[in-house]
Amino acid sequence: MTTRTFRADTPLEALVLEHALLLARQLQRAADAAPDGAVLAAVEAAAVPAGRELTRQAVEAALQAQAEPAEKRGRPAAPARAAAGPPGPSGGPPATS
Repeated sequence: MTTRTFRADTPLEALVLEHALLLARQLQRAADAAPDGAVLAAVEAAAVPAGRELTRQAVEAALQAQAEPAEKRGRPAAPARAAAGPPGPSGGPPATS
C-alpha cells in the first residue's frame, strides 16, 4: 500500500479529507464483508447515508466558517427610513383634508 500525504489549508478541507478517508475505509469493509453477488448492494447501502452525512457536515462547516466573521462584523450599515410624520390622535396616520 502506498502512503500518501494530504494537506488541508482550512478546517473545512481537513474535515472533508478526514471524513472521506473514513468513508473509503467503511466502503472497503462493506465490500469485503459482503457475500458474492451482494457487493454492490452492500456498498451502496453504506455509501448513500455516509455520503449524505459527509455532505451535511461539509455544508454545515462551510456555513459556520462564513457566519463567524459576519457575526463579529455585525450587520452592515444602512440608511434609516424616514418617518412619515407625527401620528394622528388615534395613533394612526395624520388626517388629511
